[in-house]
Amino acid sequence: MSIITDLTRMWLTRSTKPFTFYNEYDETLSFGECENLGLYVHIPFCEKICNFCPYCKEVYAKEKCDKYIDALLQEIRMMGSQYPDKKEVTSLYFGGGTPALAVERLAEIISTLQEYFIITEGIGLELHPRNVNVEMLTKLKAAGITKISIGIQSFQQKYQDILGRDVVDIETMAAALAQVEFETVSMDFIFALPNQTYLDLKSDIELAFSHGANHVAIYPFIDFTFTSSKVKVMEKKEKRKLLDEITNYCMEQGYYRSSIWTFSSEKDANYSSMTRENFLGFGCSATTLLREQFKINTFSVEEYCKRIAEQKLATSLTIRFTKRQRMIYFLFWTAYSTKVDSRDFERFFGTSLQKMYGFELWLAKRLGFVNEENGVYEMTLKGAFYYHYYENFYTLAYIDKMWGIMRKEAFPEKIEL
Repeated sequence: MSIITDLTRMWLTRSTKPFTFYNEYDETLSFGECENLGLYVHIPFCEKICNFCPYCKEVYAKEKCDKYIDALLQEIRMMGSQYPDKKEVTSLYFGGGTPALAVERLAEIISTLQEYFIITEGIGLELHPRNVNVEMLTKLKAAGITKISIGIQSFQQKYQDILGRDVVDIETMAAALAQVEFETVSMDFIFALPNQTYLDLKSDIELAFSHGANHVAIYPFIDFTFTSSKVKVMEKKEKRKLLDEITNYCMEQGYYRSSIWTFSSEKDANYSSMTRENFLGFGCSATTLLREQFKINTFSVEEYCKRIAEQKLATSLTIRFTKRQRMIYFLFWTAYSTKVDSRDFERFFGTSLQKMYGFELWLAKRLGFVNEENGVYEMTLKGAFYYHYYENFYTLAYIDKMWGIMRKEAFPEKIEL
């Protein structure tokens, strides 16, 4: 699978050089010049570790969590104070882990960020189903949270058992959501589980929209090599059929499609921490994407706290982009929304998309992957599937390798992808 990603990378960057991350970072980050800047905060604590989850997390302990948040606040001040004025940003997302475990300190984190940033499009937070109760939701709203994403994975016990998840009390969750309103209530599901059918997914989506959600995300199961999951991967043909069927169903219902895997019942309901031109990440394993570089913090909670205590950023690795490499990052994550607007590309890079990738766009249209109208390239069902298929290769060839190393080494010397 790495051959596919390597050949694609070499063709699109017009270079045989790999993406190389070095154990270095800039003390001062040039985020002040960035447009459409987003913020992300990682809270790496969970009450229980799910064996299929690849993200940076640890079992929750209050003392360790408080120490971590103290360091997180310091990192925010170190980075935020680099810009003389308050910087306008699009949004703020809390991920994990289970950020709700730090609910008593969320307001403190948000107010510290607001000392340096003006958040214009809301604040989102990921939730475990067991945390969806009136008391928790009330506290989240009081802290400033405007959007929530609930990690359901599946409402069906056969898949909850496969994933090692608890049974979701749908009615209790819906009653709590009815009492405490948020502008977006998203529910996450996993597709391509063993023997999963269109009717299984359709049932989950119907239950979500009838029990408080106005947005759903249907993510593919990815078999990371460093997790202990024993879930069998679905074959390509079955996966494509399932993705096409559930996409067609959502479109027939009149739902709005905002990305490859997300649909909403209301046009303004959205939840995505991924589709940002630039973003700043705070916390262990958090990433920062700027115009000329991408950096990632250490995965070690202990080493993260230690570095911040030394008044140093907790950056583990940094890549400094060539222009073509940055274009690939831009196009790959913009395409996640199912659309690429050539005017956005030209605004960002100062050159036309057609000039840089005219042949590839022509080929994508000939293969039936995209349609184009007025400079906007929109994926077809076929294109969306193959984006997903390539994203799976990318994840296993690049992200799996990087995260696998960083879970073992707090500050690797170098990683080539």
